[in-house]
Amino acid sequence: MEYGFTTAAYVVAAVLFIQSLGGLSGQESAKRAVWYGIVGMALAVVATLAGPGAGNWGVSLAMIAAGGAIGWFVAQRVQMTEMPQLVAAMHSLVGLAAVFIGYNAHIEMVRVAALMADAPTTLSATGMVAWLNEQGLGGFALKIAHKTAAELAVLKIEVFLGVFIGAVTFTGSVIAYGKLAGKVDGKARKLPGGHMLNAGAALISAILLVLYFQGAGSWTLILMTLMAFFIGYHLIMGIGGADMPVVVSMLNSYSGWAAAAIGFSLSNDLLIVVGALVGSSGAILSYIMCKAMNRSFISVILGGFGGTTGPAMEISGEQIAIDADGVAAALNDADSVIIIPGYGMAVAQAQQSVSELTRKLRAKGKTVRFAIHPVAGRLPGHMNVLLAEAKVPYDIVLEMDEINEDFPDTDVAIVIGSNDIVNPAAQEDPNSPIAGMPVLECWKAKQVFVSKRGQGTGYSGIENPLFFKENTRMFYGDAKKSIDALLPMIE
Repeated sequence: MEYGFTTAAYVVAAVLFIQSLGGLSGQESAKRAVWYGIVGMALAVVATLAGPGAGNWGVSLAMIAAGGAIGWFVAQRVQMTEMPQLVAAMHSLVGLAAVFIGYNAHIEMVRVAALMADAPTTLSATGMVAWLNEQGLGGFALKIAHKTAAELAVLKIEVFLGVFIGAVTFTGSVIAYGKLAGKVDGKARKLPGGHMLNAGAALISAILLVLYFQGAGSWTLILMTLMAFFIGYHLIMGIGGADMPVVVSMLNSYSGWAAAAIGFSLSNDLLIVVGALVGSSGAILSYIMCKAMNRSFISVILGGFGGTTGPAMEISGEQIAIDADGVAAALNDADSVIIIPGYGMAVAQAQQSVSELTRKLRAKGKTVRFAIHPVAGRLPGHMNVLLAEAKVPYDIVLEMDEINEDFPDTDVAIVIGSNDIVNPAAQEDPNSPIAGMPVLECWKAKQVFVSKRGQGTGYSGIENPLFFKENTRMFYGDAKKSIDALLPMIE
């Protein structure tokens, strides 16, 4: 009965998770998709606790209550602008959990092996089962005791790989969190030796896998974990700030594969399925984003983006400021407006003000649309979530490929807190760190207004020639206050 219920519940939960992923691909179905995921996870937890081998109910319920309370507290305190950091932090917890579970599996294998060495050799199969029960074996340890030599060999490989991927995910996610939160320098940093250090650590880990497989002992697992910790740290430190959206989705993929590897170790079908879903979807998203930046996935992962390749193109001219009266006059005269949101809008929490500006302009019969770059913000879909929260109509929020050709026929383009995704240097300067990256060609509009706090460079530290073009005016100040100042002037 326990096996039947658990299996059926796992199948239903897996279907719900697949429905959840499918629903998240569209803004209109995203809210329903989130509920699919919530119900699926709740069902998975209940099925696991009620399934065969479950025990320690007091500890399990206490951990669920503590985790739920912490999750609720964090969700209440974290602002939308801090979601990228939160996601990176959650990935680190998945990686750390994979490491702990892997070590627990290793300890159990060592314990069971020592116990089996002392087992009476004259026992029948039924007698062996009774003897194992007398020794107090249960749950995962009992599964290990019944495995054949070949199955134990496979389990060793699963444990080793699960710990390796989990350790890389943990330190990589911690560094990603630090960069996103501004606690670690966002520029690409590598130790002397660069990628050779990563390759050396990976080679040592491969040798340790062979030794571990041959029964060399716990020291191989410990040393490999240290190597993996270093790889995760050095890999992400070597990636520039402009690539952080890709890094977040890549680490999401890593956490999924770590979960899948541990699922194999624990013989948990649902964990394998969910891990594979998360791992593959994260990898696909990373590929899509790399394609949007005209970069190869390998180039990004190896830190090939975010550093300079030569002297930057010299920028001539000066940044010309404009006040709210000038921007409002241009908007009142315009027939078509394209708004380009970026991370600065999120920081200023200006999405509600932008939504109100959009409503007023559309009420006057003007065509207003939003242009979303695939890597806008610091998290995939960051701008879409903010605009949906502010109840901006879905049908006027367009992707880069859908709207880029319309800029030459647009009267006013408003850039709110964006930098790299509207940087002409991607097309004009072959030595730019973002050379070749597709960008929103807003400078082709008749007038461009850039809402920006000051004259500093963006998160990636790259200067933007857009700010010096003749048809560009700088609307300095906090984005929310600046937009709020425009609202009474839109007649």
